[in-house]
Amino acid sequence: MINSIIESVSIALNAEFGDAYKVYAENNKQGFQEPCFFIQCINPTHDLFLGLVDSQRKRYFRQNQFCIQYFPQDELQPRNEIHSVCERLEFCLEWITNDGDLVRGTQMHYEIVDDVLSFFVNYDLFIHVLTDKTATEEIELNQSVESEDV
Repeated sequence: MINSIIESVSIALNAEFGDAYKVYAENNKQGFQEPCFFIQCINPTHDLFLGLVDSQRKRYFRQNQFCIQYFPQDELQPRNEIHSVCERLEFCLEWITNDGDLVRGTQMHYEIVDDVLSFFVNYDLFIHVLTDKTATEEIELNQSVESEDV
């Protein structure tokens, strides 16, 4: 699931910024070719949501927080470049297509540290999982109470 969201984010970034901006999902030991994006899921959660969808499926709520880092090309005015990229990210990552479904990005915010942008967005969704329903046997119980005559 996380890998497919990373792929969807990568597609959205490429559609907005084009091929001039590299998109990485793994650390590159030889360094990044700037300008570029680095996508990572930083804090996923997976919680059982109360109530079954039906008798054979459980519903889980997944919160997937992503950090998309941007490494600017402009060494003289990197913050100017970063701020213009932020505005574009807010719109291009609001909706992504994941496995044919639209998923909305929420809780967007960003910070700039050492002239590198860290843009945070959540892609939270419900998933349904088939349960292994074990067959139960019927048990017949005969119970009687004997009383003592006093």
